[in-house]
Amino acid sequence: MQGEITGKLTRAGLNLIQQALSIFDSDLRLAVCNNRYQEMFSLPDALVTPGAPFEDTIRYLVARGEYGPQPDPEEAVRMRVETARAFQPHYMERQRPNGRWISVEGAPLPQGGWVTVYTDITEIKLQERLLRSRSEELSGQLFAHAERLSLANRALASTNAALAEAKRELTEIEARTRLTTEMMPAHIAHVDRDLVYTYSNRRLSTLMPGLPGDVVGLHASAALGTATFAKVHPHMKRALDGEASVCELTHEESGRRIRVALTPDPGVLGPDGAQASGGVYILSTDITEETQARAALLQTRKRELAAQLTSGLAHDFANLLTIILGLQGKLARLPDLPDDAAEIARATISAARRGGRLLQRIGAMSGPRRMRAEATDLAVLLDDLKTMASPSLPDQTRLLIELEPGLGQLLLDQGAVQDSLLNLILNARDAIGPRGGAIELRARRLRDTWLELSVTDSGPGFSDEALRRGLDPFFTTKGGEGSGLGLAMVYDHASLCGGSVRLSNAEAGGAQVTLRLPLRRADPQIEPRLVLLVEDSPEIRTHVREMLCAIGHTVIEAANSAEAEALAVLDGVGMVLSDINLADGDTGLALLNRLRARLPDVAMGLMTSLPASDPLREVAARGHEVLQKPFDPGELIAFLHRCDARLTQAAAQ
Repeated sequence: MQGEITGKLTRAGLNLIQQALSIFDSDLRLAVCNNRYQEMFSLPDALVTPGAPFEDTIRYLVARGEYGPQPDPEEAVRMRVETARAFQPHYMERQRPNGRWISVEGAPLPQGGWVTVYTDITEIKLQERLLRSRSEELSGQLFAHAERLSLANRALASTNAALAEAKRELTEIEARTRLTTEMMPAHIAHVDRDLVYTYSNRRLSTLMPGLPGDVVGLHASAALGTATFAKVHPHMKRALDGEASVCELTHEESGRRIRVALTPDPGVLGPDGAQASGGVYILSTDITEETQARAALLQTRKRELAAQLTSGLAHDFANLLTIILGLQGKLARLPDLPDDAAEIARATISAARRGGRLLQRIGAMSGPRRMRAEATDLAVLLDDLKTMASPSLPDQTRLLIELEPGLGQLLLDQGAVQDSLLNLILNARDAIGPRGGAIELRARRLRDTWLELSVTDSGPGFSDEALRRGLDPFFTTKGGEGSGLGLAMVYDHASLCGGSVRLSNAEAGGAQVTLRLPLRRADPQIEPRLVLLVEDSPEIRTHVREMLCAIGHTVIEAANSAEAEALAVLDGVGMVLSDINLADGDTGLALLNRLRARLPDVAMGLMTSLPASDPLREVAARGHEVLQKPFDPGELIAFLHRCDARLTQAAAQ
């Protein structure tokens, strides 16, 4: 409605001006004109209707003699149409067949097409003639110069108007471009051939904390810092030589992984053929989460491949070890066995059992494993770890634990983290030896990207070979006492999480192993509520009820949909959790759909043991959150958060 009113007002305003006006689009079809345009050229209604072709209008005017006698009318039409297609600003004055003079001023539009204004200047021409006749003292040449100057001024005014419009468009485009680049979660910049920043969207400090926000005018070495500049400088040189390149680097202060794409800016050539400008366009993005996911995926694939390669061998070796154990056990039980033979039998049995344990550890490393991240209080986890590790340490060895305050609840695989740290502590104990010493375990956050766990001992430190190969499976410095799988298992866990392990020697001496795990904060706990639990299996219903109660909720139970609908009328029900398949032939999906009309403000979700490819589960997942059985309390808490988020999103819509 508002658009129609605006259109009517625009047309009325155009009809009030004394000049003729027409606007043709980029396809040379009429977009807008006023009544004066039709009156001035006596055009039929068909040629002043939006969409009328420019070529038809010119053909009509040529046929009426608007442009004087034409030896080839079609050629005259063609030339004027081709001139119009050039969309160039123009100004001209001409006398029409009826003796009146008009000025024609045309200007192209940024969107395509052009606008033309036709002004009747007959009175101006008459005044010029009158002035010429009455001013005999002025030379004809002066009048000619004055006329040409007047014509040039009018043409200049037309050109200035076109330039002003172009400048306005460019200003708007620049503002939109800068706004867009400032909103992007990436650093977009340009450096000249001296590596001095000429443009930046002020995202550098967001991407790499600690660096300046405004770097325009700074050299890249000053803006990026010595370490980061040293990593990216070779790629900048390649870009200056005309070769686009992409590199990935780690910003040491924040631990973030950054991808930098560098595109050559060839610049422009000066009149003498020399390069007048140029440099490098730079796009930097934070790929930390992508790198973590990529590392986790790579480690998973390596585990799958290792499982395929070792499963058959492990099976055959396990059978051989079983036979060896049986034969050696039978030999050891023979009466009157010489002492040396009995010792050989016992050693063989011990070696075979050690081989069996080694096969079990290989299977644990290469077999399928599911990360079970749950909300974890790191202080409690480390206290439990100290309790477990302390009895294994000599009296002369001290275990010191330093935890950065304020870490809060983190999402961690508690068992895997404890196993990894316990493994590192026992390795440190062995490195220190019976003389005793100190083992320090430190936990801190690196910006908001990593949780860094480091174990440092006061032993002799890593050898050069150990620094190179310490994470390789089966590499050990303990001789026959070690399997060489301890650090490999620590590396396996860190990689599955998307993290990393680094071996080094501490400045004060001793070995240091540093784990970096993705820093993921646990969601805040859900407020206690009354949960309607619908599950036809009594055992599963009991198990889920106990988990819900353990995290602070109150539970009412139903074994089928009829009971559930009867209980749903109770005041205070804040959550409905149902199995998808119910024993009475109904489905949890149908139950929730019926309850939704009665309980629009209650969060609802489904649980199931059906595979993700099952048709019923696929349908359920379109409208509800689905929790895969079996699940642990951490997964249940995360699921309840997702149900709340879906309800909030639906209410907002």
